[in-house]
Amino acid sequence: MTIDEASTHYNIPLDILREYESWGLCDAVKKVMGAWQYDDQDIERLSMIMTLHDIGFTKDEVENYMRLLLQGKSTETQRLNILNKRRSTTLDEIHFREMQLDRLDYLRHKIQTAGGSRK
Repeated sequence: MTIDEASTHYNIPLDILREYESWGLCDAVKKVMGAWQYDDQDIERLSMIMTLHDIGFTKDEVENYMRLLLQGKSTETQRLNILNKRRSTTLDEIHFREMQLDRLDYLRHKIQTAGGSRK
């Protein structure tokens, strides 16, 4: 599967695919007649990259995680620590947003009770 076919078929932006190629992380990606060819394993890795991007990983964090992933089972503890750290950060962000909502709701309530029942 070429880069354009992979982009279209799996709805992966071309810049993500080009980034993936530039990392040189995948020996299975072959250059055939001037075009990269992706196999099923590459698509699985690309799916992981998209997931990491979606959950807020930076480009450098994605690259680091993927390098660890390709090293195999021996890096499971490191990868789990990375995911646990991201989870903790995400929970902190959620709690902060919840506090913001509480404050917004308080201000809305204060306006609604002071001036009638406007929404």
